[in-house]
Amino acid sequence: MIPYKKIQKIFSFFLFIGFVLIMTQATGQNAKDKSITKDSRSALMKGHPVSSFSNSAVQLKSSWLEQREELNRAYLHQLNPDRLLVNFRVNAGIQTDAKPLEGWESPQCGLRGHFVGHYLSACASMIEKDGDTLLKRRITYMIDVLAECQQKLGGKYLSAFSEKEFNTLETKFSGVWAPYYTFHKIMQGLLDVYTLTGNKKAYHIALNMSEYIKVRMDKLSDAEIEKVLYTAEANPTNEAGGMNEVLHNLYALSKDPAHLKLASIFDRKWFSQPLTDDKDILSGLHSNTHIALVNGYARRYENTHEGDYRDAAINFWKMLNSHHSYVNGTSSGPRPIATTPTSRIAEHWGIADHLSATLTGEIAESCVTHNSQKLTARLFQWTASPLYADIYMNTFYNAMLAEQNKENGAIVYHLPLGSPRKKAFLKENDFKCCNGSGNEAFTHLNSNIYFHDQQNIWVNLFISSVLNWKEKGIAIEQDCQFPEDNKTKITVSTKTPTQFIINLFVPSWAKRNTIILVNGESIKAKINPMSFVQIDRKWKTGDQIVMCFSYDFHYKSMPDNENVIALFYGPTLLAFKTEKELILKGTHDQIISGLSKQTNGSFFNLKNNGVVYELVPLYQITNESYGVYATIRNEY
Repeated sequence: MIPYKKIQKIFSFFLFIGFVLIMTQATGQNAKDKSITKDSRSALMKGHPVSSFSNSAVQLKSSWLEQREELNRAYLHQLNPDRLLVNFRVNAGIQTDAKPLEGWESPQCGLRGHFVGHYLSACASMIEKDGDTLLKRRITYMIDVLAECQQKLGGKYLSAFSEKEFNTLETKFSGVWAPYYTFHKIMQGLLDVYTLTGNKKAYHIALNMSEYIKVRMDKLSDAEIEKVLYTAEANPTNEAGGMNEVLHNLYALSKDPAHLKLASIFDRKWFSQPLTDDKDILSGLHSNTHIALVNGYARRYENTHEGDYRDAAINFWKMLNSHHSYVNGTSSGPRPIATTPTSRIAEHWGIADHLSATLTGEIAESCVTHNSQKLTARLFQWTASPLYADIYMNTFYNAMLAEQNKENGAIVYHLPLGSPRKKAFLKENDFKCCNGSGNEAFTHLNSNIYFHDQQNIWVNLFISSVLNWKEKGIAIEQDCQFPEDNKTKITVSTKTPTQFIINLFVPSWAKRNTIILVNGESIKAKINPMSFVQIDRKWKTGDQIVMCFSYDFHYKSMPDNENVIALFYGPTLLAFKTEKELILKGTHDQIISGLSKQTNGSFFNLKNNGVVYELVPLYQITNESYGVYATIRNEY
């Protein structure tokens, strides 16, 4: 067994020299690293190697994962649109008898209105996916009300709070709670409603909001803008969210240079330039404030092909996943120099590779996880590299799905990994940021399963689903109960026999005895971890692929302490059911040899030092006390 610390060093090395892996050839050989200079990157990336499919092209089949989606849909259905709109109407001077919401959507909260943006995006996603008629009627109604509110406020401004919040921000540079953050959420919700459902009124509201921002920014000097948008302190109240990203998204639609210029104001050089230069300045920064900026840099690169912003996004991803992330791809925790109660335990990045002493009960903010997944998926589209597919899969199963209560669909703000811990699920009336981002994310469980270029298909996730590539007359149906079951079956349908490649992802945890059958016969290619196996043939209706993995138990250590470990079974991160601190004894190999899979489904036992521990996948934990990382302490 190779200690994970050594594996991580190798992983970091390949990240540094490449980031773009040559795709596995038809022979199935290992993908090899390809070093790319700055000059050649821009030339290479003018067109993306692969693209994702639309929400409407991929449908989840009946499975445990589809049940998670339906729990989320039920929550979206139960919310009252008039209550969501109360603060917008009150701010616009429009009479309403609806009862205000609570938590972060209450009339006293500075972020009121932010959840409405997430709600618009989530509903738009469900409407595009399957035409949800209830949500479609509701969104049409809400957009009409928001348009009315905007007109009452002068035709440009739209928010659930007064313009005075922006006045305070621009004069005192503090004393408010992130007005641009909330503005971004609303604008992005409107753009999603437009792009996913075709509601043109939503687009015009967003255009008007951008004009409002331009007027405000035009009045400020460069020095004042810097103070408004400089966010290096703990828990920055001037957090601007993804304002740069939403404005770059708007520019992609409008092609108006004014929108690109406006978006560029929010692309702060104090943060982007060190990332471009591959300097890790993450320590001490508020995680979700700055990962949102990186998604904006990536979107800018897609619009303009400016290599510096591509480098910033790729270098950031390398830093995050090599030096600041836990075993399940999550990040954020205590600030190295704690200046506020929150920063002492949560929401910040720490010193690179110093993670073993950060396991408070409030690490791994869910919003950060969702934003990192967005970035990972985008980088896969740029490169088609198995490296990004591997991180995405790990985070999907062992972090994102673990955020949701499998019984009622509730979401956590943080996902603790120490011991003993409990998941603190948000209440229905909390409306915190992770409530909104989680509700939005769980409408995208069908996203990033499949990718494509002009002719070929990539299968990145093993999820029971149906892909209908109408433009090519190709459909793929995948049947599995992964990861609890170790195999998947893929059935192909074509209008006519068609030559194309199906690229099957082989993750890092896969053993070399992985089996792939096409119509019952083993393929001749070698099947190696961290690669894509290409199956190139003339496909016809009824052709089948069966992919079967062999799981084993393995561990991963903290980068700064090889004796702080987490346990995996194949792709699955395991959680101990425990009410005590986890202290194990023996060597790493002895601990692994004490693990066994039980016959009652996905449960596991670990026999260690006279104690029998019960373990389950982290995504199955609900209200019980648990622990993920355990510490090895031996007496000599």
